[in-house]
Amino acid sequence: MKGWLRALLARLPAGHQSIPEELWRATLVQFPFLSQLSAVELTRLRQLTREFLRQKEFHGAAGLIITDAMAVAIASQACLPILRFGTARQALRWYDDFVGIVVHPGEVLAPRSETDDNGVVHTYHERLSGEAMAEGPVTLSWHDVWMSGASAAQGYNVVIHEFIHKIDMRDGAPDGCPPLPPNFMGAVSPRAARQHWLDQLTKEFDRFGEQVVMAQRFSGAPTWLDPYGAESIDEFFAVSCEAYFVNRPDFSREFPSLLVLYDAFFNAPSLLD
Repeated sequence: MKGWLRALLARLPAGHQSIPEELWRATLVQFPFLSQLSAVELTRLRQLTREFLRQKEFHGAAGLIITDAMAVAIASQACLPILRFGTARQALRWYDDFVGIVVHPGEVLAPRSETDDNGVVHTYHERLSGEAMAEGPVTLSWHDVWMSGASAAQGYNVVIHEFIHKIDMRDGAPDGCPPLPPNFMGAVSPRAARQHWLDQLTKEFDRFGEQVVMAQRFSGAPTWLDPYGAESIDEFFAVSCEAYFVNRPDFSREFPSLLVLYDAFFNAPSLLD
């Protein structure tokens, strides 16, 4: 795991390490939505990915061996949402509540339990392609990560989804609203900024939920966005952000008002100084 990084750290001064050119080019080929960035943005993404790799630890589950290519694939996608959040130090503070990233070969069967109205506890297993825990590790399905280039057509990306949850949880429980600048989109106070965000997101969440119901119960047209986004407002935030980052043209047609909202947030300097 990260053999190139260990070798570089052993012989180069801090701040001069770089992801090998061949490995970086292969990553861009595998995930074309990354290569659509400008030359300046790609340079910054490469630097940010390097710093991310310096700070995080990858662990393979079920016998999976993490290769350099796997680590760079995950790190580069994880850094995409924070690409414009100020300096590398500022940007990576959004992810400083954890170190470990656990990668499974495929979907994970996660144990769950629920208590019904009669106090009876029901246990079951939920199939997951990823999970982000508050102040804990991120879990990912490598199959889903590797297929992210192809699945971008459907706006699907498991890495971005889970790291958006991390961004959402910076100010507490996931609620679909990340920490915002106090004057976000002209708001007069932090409270007004938050209210504006939630008003816009809730409006689109409700509209999307109606589309999902029509598709699933009344044979309506299937939604382009993953129906899982209708589960809750925080899942809608994560699911819609996946599409925003990997398929901007289709996202802009489906959610023009969210495009404006997300552009205002993800192009802003970091709040975590």
